[in-house]
Amino acid sequence: MKIIDYNRRAAVAYARRWAFARNPKYYNFDKLGGDCTNFASQCIYAGAGVMNYTPVYGWFYITANNRTASWTGVEYLYNFLVGNKDGAGPFAEEVDASQIRIGDIIQLGRANGDFYHSPVVVGFRGGQPLIAAHTYDAYNRPINSYTYERIRYIHILGVRSGEE
Repeated sequence: MKIIDYNRRAAVAYARRWAFARNPKYYNFDKLGGDCTNFASQCIYAGAGVMNYTPVYGWFYITANNRTASWTGVEYLYNFLVGNKDGAGPFAEEVDASQIRIGDIIQLGRANGDFYHSPVVVGFRGGQPLIAAHTYDAYNRPINSYTYERIRYIHILGVRSGEE
């Protein structure tokens, strides 16, 4: 498969456009556990342009009832991105804070290891990541304004086009 660049500017432009609104192409999961990872996936897709249509373990959205768990589930998104070693779509690695860039994902969690929030990095101020998120809508919100016990940084390395 051909590896293409992840368009970080497109991901951030999408986040800016939809941070305080809902794109009608996607279901709003606010009342079904939250919309944060759905929004993060939309931003990633805006920068990647490629979904992975592998049933169960891929990463895609067709309708609210025809999607993978990785499109809307915090842990499932993490597992797809860092576990996507040779499939189509975006692939990533967990890194330390100094390695994240705009368009990357931060996940917040509890002390017991349950991660519950997937904001998108849209900028930096004083070295501090600024994020965009849904459910509790935000844009340019400092990550240190959240209360959390664990944090992980997911750096998107690139995108496999699905084409040979």
